[in-house]
Amino acid sequence: MTAPAARTTRRRTRFVRNAYGNAAAETFLVIAIATILVTRAYLAITDYPQVGGGSLHIAHALYGGAAMMIALLLGWLALGTAARACAVVIGGIGFGLFLDEVGKFVTADNDYFYGPSAEIMYVLVLVILVANRLIRVVRAPTVDEYLANAAAIAANGTATGLPAHRRAAARTMLARAEAGGADPEAVQGVRLLLAAAGHRADRLYSVRQFLPRLVPGFFRSPRWVPVVGWSLVAASAAGVVTGVVQLIAGGLHLDRADTGLDIDRMGIAGAILFVSACLTLLLAAPAVIGYRRTKALWPLQTLRIAALIFTVLNAFADFATEGFGALVAVAAGLFAMAVFSYRITVRLGTVTETTT
Repeated sequence: MTAPAARTTRRRTRFVRNAYGNAAAETFLVIAIATILVTRAYLAITDYPQVGGGSLHIAHALYGGAAMMIALLLGWLALGTAARACAVVIGGIGFGLFLDEVGKFVTADNDYFYGPSAEIMYVLVLVILVANRLIRVVRAPTVDEYLANAAAIAANGTATGLPAHRRAAARTMLARAEAGGADPEAVQGVRLLLAAAGHRADRLYSVRQFLPRLVPGFFRSPRWVPVVGWSLVAASAAGVVTGVVQLIAGGLHLDRADTGLDIDRMGIAGAILFVSACLTLLLAAPAVIGYRRTKALWPLQTLRIAALIFTVLNAFADFATEGFGALVAVAAGLFAMAVFSYRITVRLGTVTETTT
């Protein structure tokens, strides 16, 4: 009597992550944010028209709900990357239209201009972004996830064809699944599907690859690093001084013929700004000094973290006190992070630096 064949006891993955899911979620949020800004600008230009007339007012949150419903139906009824891309775009627009009217949902008098609306939107978007990142980094991809994603790419390719970058990604996933002990028959089956899939061009991918070339060489210059870095140090140092004055003196009021200075007592917003300034200064000052003395990555990585802290924490206070006016400071912070991130990719050799 022969012994039964040994079975694989590897624990199966219950929650299988999509290799492209995080990028889709971030694109969804970017489209939603852009929709909010465009909607607010349009309504301000047109003096907030009322759709419906008389006693009726069709809020654009209804259009947003309809768009999100269409996005869900697309995801359920259709397969492939094209359907997923359409669902991301339509769903992002719908979510933006819905979120834009959050002031009406949290106030008794349906106040569209409710002050903290901008902060509510910001916090919600930030929570989604952080959760999206955590899902990606909480653990490395499993063997099942590598195999399942490669199989999904191959299956889609049999119907619509595969661009070169998708085919290469699927083959890399298959190699990692095989190295991790995946079923050889399953791996071979996916390889056959990949081989059978035809080729097609990916215009959207080509556009994404081309867009960075449109950025002027002036903004890719390494000279931006010390400029932005020292600006970050100066801004955070000013925030520390302001916070110390608020804590020790309980505020400061000077009113002279030629100058005026008004620093209020520290409240919740002031405390957030003070903590942000302290953390940023502690990180940015040694990093910007070390940038000139070493070619290591740590100064750039530290500067990027400092810019992230400065942008995120300051935005909590700025959105609460200035509403959508805080977008200017957020844009400056994003520019700083983009400068540091680009120099990191250059140091790593991920992109080839060009001169103009």
